[in-house]
Amino acid sequence: MRLVCEQKELLKGLVIASKAISSNNTLPILNNILIKAEGQKLYFSATNLEIAVEYYINAEIKNEGVITIPSKIITNYINFLKDEKIELNSKESNLLIKSSNSSTEINGLPASDYPSIPKTELTSQFKINSKKLKEAIKKVVFAASVSSTRPVLSGVYLNIVDDKLKLVSTDSYRLSEQKITLENKTEEEIKSIIPAKTIHELLRLIELEEAIEEIEIINSPNQILFKIGNILLTSRLIEGVYPDYEQIIPKETKTTIELNAEEFILTLKRINLFAKENNNNITLEINKKGELKTSTSVTQIGKEESVMQSKIKGEENKIALNSQYLLDILNNLNEENIVLQINEKINPIIVKTKEEEDFLHIIMPLKI
Repeated sequence: MRLVCEQKELLKGLVIASKAISSNNTLPILNNILIKAEGQKLYFSATNLEIAVEYYINAEIKNEGVITIPSKIITNYINFLKDEKIELNSKESNLLIKSSNSSTEINGLPASDYPSIPKTELTSQFKINSKKLKEAIKKVVFAASVSSTRPVLSGVYLNIVDDKLKLVSTDSYRLSEQKITLENKTEEEIKSIIPAKTIHELLRLIELEEAIEEIEIINSPNQILFKIGNILLTSRLIEGVYPDYEQIIPKETKTTIELNAEEFILTLKRINLFAKENNNNITLEINKKGELKTSTSVTQIGKEESVMQSKIKGEENKIALNSQYLLDILNNLNEENIVLQINEKINPIIVKTKEEEDFLHIIMPLKI
């Protein structure tokens, strides 16, 4: 392999491919990036056997070839070079890197030992606006379970019927649902559970390629593929049936509260200093004057009680919640005002925004 390419483009390819490399790989070669020169393109591939990332850049290819190089050392090294043309030459399993004022050789491993990246069988295919998908991911993925006790809850549920897409995640204590209307209808219903780790990486890749306006998604029974410009992100899917979550969404509301989001976040951050000593247990109490009292019981370090004005519809009410769960969702919403819908103290609370009808978040109550 022998080629010349731009330092900036080479670095970008290495950074993107490295998103698929885990810190706890058991196979040494999985810490490497596979680099292949073919035609007039330089391809980068990496996998941790659960997800795989592929990317390519244009390059002046003089001799085709393939090699695998440790991701960390080559990425750091290229990052410390000037923005200029870089020459790459392979020598058996090693890579020679030459710039205008430096020359180095990095030891690699044979490309023949690198695991092949499986191709995704096309079962269904659709496109989605990248900005809408990015915002939906932020509102949903944090609510997925971090426990492996119930594998299906450690993923994000993707469901499409006609042109209606839903992203859902829950850890059984809270749940987020975001609906998106697609430009085109799908021929059949799609049901997939995507690992939350994959969704986190997808978000990072979308943010790296902000100029890409549309993402193509190819779905199969066991895998899913995301095309973001020149980036291909392939992931396994979680086997199983996602729970019928819609049955736990409250159908009735006795009290609706509209609040300034920024003010409520500050209130929760203050009270959380004390609530942490009490498993984040706080109480929300609403009266007919439009006052929302947020408080925590006495802890070893003290207590906090805050009253803020709000718009109230319905009757007085009271509910206990996990303060950190409230902060998690509020920190992922970009709206000026948020809406809380409360039924009974034993029912989940619904968190919505005034402007967004296609989103809801529910939090299970605590005992008062």
